[in-house]
Amino acid sequence: MRCPKGLAGSSPAPGTLLITDVPGIRVGHWTDSSARTGCTVVLPPAGTVASGEIRGGAPAERDFALLAPERTVQHVDAIVLSGGSVYGLSTVDGVLRWCGDHEIGLETPADRVPGVVGLALFDLPVAERRPDPDAGYDACDAAATGAPLDTGRVGAATGATVGTWRGFDRRRPGGLGSASEQHGDVIVGALVAVNAFGEPIGTGDERPPFEPATEVWPQVDATGTERGNTTLAVVATNARLDKTGCLRVAQGAHDGYARSMEPAHTTLDGDAAVALATGEVDAPVDVVRALAARAVEAAIRQAFD
Repeated sequence: MRCPKGLAGSSPAPGTLLITDVPGIRVGHWTDSSARTGCTVVLPPAGTVASGEIRGGAPAERDFALLAPERTVQHVDAIVLSGGSVYGLSTVDGVLRWCGDHEIGLETPADRVPGVVGLALFDLPVAERRPDPDAGYDACDAAATGAPLDTGRVGAATGATVGTWRGFDRRRPGGLGSASEQHGDVIVGALVAVNAFGEPIGTGDERPPFEPATEVWPQVDATGTERGNTTLAVVATNARLDKTGCLRVAQGAHDGYARSMEPAHTTLDGDAAVALATGEVDAPVDVVRALAARAVEAAIRQAFD
């Protein structure tokens, strides 16, 4: 069943800050709540600069190398987050088709070539199907409407779980969260699909003790694949940054992972972050990076509200 946007998730409370607070950023979901999987597409404005960084040991990605600062293409047209592990990366095909149908992409002598980057999380232990190209196309249609953003168990995080480091039978539902931070005219928003080997933690005295059980804690050579992991973040800002600046902002996003989850970036996670800069206001990159860390931390916590 292809559920319309909003059925599987929930609308954030009024006044909640979201990645869509960044002007021009649109987000859409395709959700199959009965099969516990889905995908999410972020459509930035034309000319958006992007870079990113992967710190987890088990990523599933498509064309992530395009985001490296030394690569020629400067702009992206869509970021795709999907369930289904590597199989879910087929959603990128649908997003490419949607971009082509809407004449979005880099103009070349032959045709327009969209810049689309895909990232997938591992929900195969709970999902009963895999997102496909049509799912990616439908998520683009949902994003293009500009409808309010839903969070929770929706889109790419429909089948997400957390806390599998305690053992697969003790995992808890994950979710998709969003938040934003603002300093003066600078806005930084985050969207995070939380599907972690670790789990959310509090701060200070609220933080639970870290006591990994030796009978379930994986070794580097363990398969561990039945546990299902990887947290994916997209950070967007209205600041004017080049690709190197976006890379530094993506690195700041990973700081938000470490502040809100433990453990993060394990050998069994494919933790990744992409930073988008729409180029509307001038701002020091370190300010944007600090705001990104805060926004990601808040988005991860919001996923469980």
